[in-house]
Formats: sequence, structure tokens, C-alpha cells
Amino acid sequence: MKLSGRGRGCCAGGSRERGPPPRSPFVHQLRFSPLEKAKIAFMTLTLFPIRLFFAAFMMLLAWPFAFIASMGSDEQELEKPLSWWRKIVDILLKAIMRMMWLAGGFHWINVKGRRALPAEAAILTVAPHSSYFDAIPVTMTFASIVMKAESKDIPVWGTLIKYIRPVFVSRSDQDSRRKTVEEIKRRAQSDGKWPQDTITWTWQGPGAFEILWLTLCQFHNSVEIEFLPVYVPSEEERKNPVLYANNVRRVMAEALGVPVTDYTFEDCQLALAEGQLRLPSDTCLLEFAKLVRSLGLKPETLEDDLNKYAASAMKMKKEKVDLKEFSAYLEFPVSQTLESMFALFDENEDGVIDIREFVVALSVVCKPSKTLETIQLAFQLYQSEGGTVTEEDLGHILKTAMGVSQIDVTHLFRAVDEEEKGKITYDDFYTFAVLHPHFAEEYLYADQVGADSGLETSSLSAPNGICTDFSPDNSADRRKPLQKKLN
Repeated sequence: MKLSGRGRGCCAGGSRERGPPPRSPFVHQLRFSPLEKAKIAFMTLTLFPIRLFFAAFMMLLAWPFAFIASMGSDEQELEKPLSWWRKIVDILLKAIMRMMWLAGGFHWINVKGRRALPAEAAILTVAPHSSYFDAIPVTMTFASIVMKAESKDIPVWGTLIKYIRPVFVSRSDQDSRRKTVEEIKRRAQSDGKWPQDTITWTWQGPGAFEILWLTLCQFHNSVEIEFLPVYVPSEEERKNPVLYANNVRRVMAEALGVPVTDYTFEDCQLALAEGQLRLPSDTCLLEFAKLVRSLGLKPETLEDDLNKYAASAMKMKKEKVDLKEFSAYLEFPVSQTLESMFALFDENEDGVIDIREFVVALSVVCKPSKTLETIQLAFQLYQSEGGTVTEEDLGHILKTAMGVSQIDVTHLFRAVDEEEKGKITYDDFYTFAVLHPHFAEEYLYADQVGADSGLETSSLSAPNGICTDFSPDNSADRRKPLQKKLN
């Protein structure tokens, strides 16, 4: 595989030492000291039941108002200006909901900025969606929300939800995504006649009841809501929704004081996988994994896709393909993403690639810790009719499996080829790998670690417990600075 500027130095390959498995940044795990556990136990027996009772009472108090106001309303009625009695119901429900949050320990809510009116901004994006408590800004604004259709059947709470006229998404309806987008567009283009639609995204954490329990056991719960200025897309952003989404994300990240990255937890798992082949710091497989996602290959079907592509590649043997043939092979139209993926494998820049390299790389992305399964598949792709591969073939296999431009496999090949036949089988390699589980460190990394070798690795632990930091500011005091993502 070719190492381009976009694919070099995406993420460090991790330490040689075995450590705890990487922690997912998308899952929040709570840990308590003995004193904190004692405090939670005390609050559970005293404050928790009182707060739960008052919160439930407020919801029951709000239910009849929401039920009566929701009866007999249709879309035409909803698009008309609110009647005087409906405005009174809104004020009452907002007051009741505020008392409910007060009973839950949210004694005051710090609000920064000014909420835009529906006529100024039809869509209100709230993030992160971490718990049921992100309903606080919803009950403050009574903005319509986008949520699963099953929620309307929840007793009491479902009636309150229906009152704010949400856009329901049905998971059982295959066409629900398109219908949801169309409904949001229709409401957004109503010149402020409809309330704002609220869109959130999810942060996976503890269970709903656990969050409720622990929150109600806190004497005071602080929350801050910041309304950012309305982001109006430019002409270029109107033509390119991805550019618009990325720019909005950047603005929100700057307001939160957090970095933005296009890499996922799966990318970090790939970089830190505990297989026999630890990925080097300048691997381009992280770039390849990102392109795989951008192309539309879904993680849940990736293994099935791999088997299909591998079967086709075995029939093609050593045949090389151009971009058009590669497009037909993957059954995806030619696009910028497909061209970028093709370029990663166009090592000689002659407009053709060896499809076997794509299959090997896809196997690594699909099974990052199952090194021998990938090598077995690679042997099947490269082996002769006698079931053997040469030293040159092994070089192609390991170079692709590690995502580097050059690699010297001479020492490893000679160690496996004890009888000096000049060719080896997968059984030979498997037997050797079982006897030498750290064969990569002993025969590939040992004499090749260095700044210019394409196999630079790091013994530095990841500062966030997940994946080595990408920011160049954190490398100033290191003895061996890591290569950083160039783009």
C-alpha cells in the first residue's frame, strides 16, 4: 500500500507491553470511592424517595393539562397562532416542569446566550444527548423533538411528549428515515408557524434508571444551557451539506472547548489491537478504515462483504484492475472516496492495483486482533497451485497487513523456511507463529525501528487511555516525538 500525505502518521501503534484494553470514549463508566458509596447509600434511604415522589407528582399534575390540550388537534390547527387558552396551558406546563426539575435537585439553571425564535432558526440542535435530563431545554422551550415512535405509548410521559408535537421515527418502517427528513423540511419551511425541531445525538452511558437514581441522590445538580448564535450556511455550504455539518460541528466544539476528530473508537481499536502484528505509527490502514466507512461499507455486514470480495479476488488471481474495474468489483460508483481508496493501493501510480491487497487490508480492518486469520486468507490469495508463497509474496502480504510502504521480511522468511526451499505454506507459517507468538517483534521490528523505516513504534501509553493524542503540542517534551496526522 502507498503511504500518502493523508494516510501517514494517523495514530501511534501503541506500546509493546500488554496493558488493559482500550476504554471506549463513547461509554461513560462511573467509579466511586468508599466515601462516595456511603453517601449514595445514605441519600438512597433519605432524599431519593422524597424527590422521586415529588417528581412523579409533578408529572401527574401536568398530565391532564397536556391531555386536554392535545385532544382533537390536527395539523391545520397546530399551524395557526396559539389561542389564549393554549398560551395559558403552555405557561402552566412550563411552571410545573420547572418545579419537577427543582424537586430533582436542579435548583437553578444557568442559561447563556439568547434562544433564536422559530422564524430565525427552524432547527435547534442539542448535544450531547446523555440522559433523560437533556429534556430540560425541551421543557423550557417546548420545541418539537425527533424521537422513536414507541415513546408515545409510555404512560403519562407519552402524553406530555405528544403535547409538544414531535416528529416520530419508526424503527420498524424501512422508509422512516426519508419520511422524517421530509417532515422536518416541511416544518422548517413553514416561516415559523411550527415550533422549532430539536435534534440530539447520543452519548452511551449508564442505564436510564441508574442515571435517575444517582442524580436524585445528589444534593445539587448543576446544569448550563448555552444558546449559540444562529449559524447561517454560505452558498458553498448550501451546495455541500457535509461541509456545512463539519463547520457547525467545529463551532460547537470550540464553544465546548473540545477537539474534533474524524477518527472513531474502532480506529483506535485497530491501532491498538492485540494481534501478532502491531500496527506501526505511520500505517495508512487508519486512513483506509475511514474511507471504508465513508464508502458506505457497514460494520455489521463487513465480514459478509469481506467473504464476497475475497471469493471474487481468488478467481481473478494476479489480475490487476483500473479504477473503473475496481468500481465494478466493489459495486460502488466512482466517487472521490473511491478514488482516494484506489490511490492508496496504486503504489506505482500506473493506474492499476492488485485487488488482493484491498482484500488483505479489509481483513485487517474487519478483524484487527485476528492476525493469523488475515494471513491465512492472504496465503489463499497469493499461493501458487502447490499452496506455497515466495519471500516476495510474503513481503506483499505483510506490507499490506501493516499498511506500510516498505518492509524487509528476509529474516522472518528464512526462519520459517527451515529447509531452505525458497517457498513456504501457510501450515509452515502457522507452526512457526505458534512457537514464536511475538514473531513480528523478533523478526520484523527488532532491526527496523527507526524514523525512516516506516515501522516506527511507540512505548508511550495513550494519555487519554484510548489512543495516542494527535495534537502536536503534546509531543514537545518527548524523547522520540511521534509522527502526527498531517491533514
